[in-house]
Amino acid sequence: MATEYDAIVVGARCAGSPTAMLLARQGHKVLLVDKDHFPSDTLSTHMIHLPGVAQLKKWGLRDRLAVTGCPPIERYSFNFGPMTLAGRPRPVDGTDHGFAPRRTVIDKLLVDAAAEAGAEVREGFSAEEVLFENGRVSGLRGRTLGGQAVSERARVVIGADGRYSLVARAVQPETYNERPPIECGYYTYWSNLHSDGFDVFIRPSRGWAAIPTHDGLTLLVIGWPHAEFERNKKDVESAYLQSLELAPEFAERVRRATREAPYRGTAVSSYFRKPFGPGWALVGDAAYNKDPVTAWGISDAFRDAELCTTAIHEWLTGTRAFDDAMRGYQQARDEDSLPMFELTCNFATLAPPPPEMQQLLGAAAATEDAQVQFVSMMAGTLPVPAFFAPENVGRIMAGGRRPESA
Repeated sequence: MATEYDAIVVGARCAGSPTAMLLARQGHKVLLVDKDHFPSDTLSTHMIHLPGVAQLKKWGLRDRLAVTGCPPIERYSFNFGPMTLAGRPRPVDGTDHGFAPRRTVIDKLLVDAAAEAGAEVREGFSAEEVLFENGRVSGLRGRTLGGQAVSERARVVIGADGRYSLVARAVQPETYNERPPIECGYYTYWSNLHSDGFDVFIRPSRGWAAIPTHDGLTLLVIGWPHAEFERNKKDVESAYLQSLELAPEFAERVRRATREAPYRGTAVSSYFRKPFGPGWALVGDAAYNKDPVTAWGISDAFRDAELCTTAIHEWLTGTRAFDDAMRGYQQARDEDSLPMFELTCNFATLAPPPPEMQQLLGAAAATEDAQVQFVSMMAGTLPVPAFFAPENVGRIMAGGRRPESA
């Protein structure tokens, strides 16, 4: 069989569809497959932070999302009990807001954009086997919706098929920075529960976020330590509602609201995987995953789709060798991800901050500038190392201002 595609992308959600779209826009022949049909739902924290929205704008897709009625998220708030840090994050690339769309909306929008770019999209396709020739990935075997067995070949097969990636299982990539599940989260949607931003509440052994989404609904996701996972999943509703009593005023707001969907949730491990090898690449959760407590999954998937496709395009056009280009992708991903990865793992413990952190948060709550810095860090428009740099911590503790540039 002759090579039919430059790239086959397995998985068509927030990592796979942008990857296929960008490669197709660059003139490459791309096949995008997914076992699901779109629109369809999937577990998600929903949030697209400001850098992710900036990516959508760059791709010409932000306005398409805006007209679906998804409310913009302009304000972030972190309520720690004794103090609250809140404000509007600093903009990035002309973007000053986030979105928290339903996955039925954003995933369909991205699949359509990939098809419009020229990628061949096959929905309802069950990927069954990654094909190898001479130690190199050479294609994919699967079944169509009607059950017909199909084999396709490509110069590179890209796994964008999530934590339990078929491609990752086949190629067995190196895994590093592994962490077991730290907390677990459950969510549902509420009507008559107003939230005008990304509102986070942090209490001992509990954390939750209220985020506005489509159809006038508010997503309310609650997390508790993984040690309680087995016990609480036997009666999720009780654990969920009892958690809110740690913030009585908010709990009363929820009692006046109406739940509009079943509870959904899970617990996940955190890891980095080497995202490339002979004839294959990984992107999205297949390549890098962390606890959802900071809601960075979609935004990271957008970033990594851009990084991965840039590297693959350089290789396909002969600009760089495959390994050189893909090492650049891995290095850029890791350098950008690691600070937020570590911060996320710390947040996910849901343990009281150590005394030094409590002092810093208390000092930050005292000035508007420091609050903006904190929410900008959580929104991805101020690097984590910049916020925690000794000179900046010193300024915050002294009540001073930080220069506008990070």
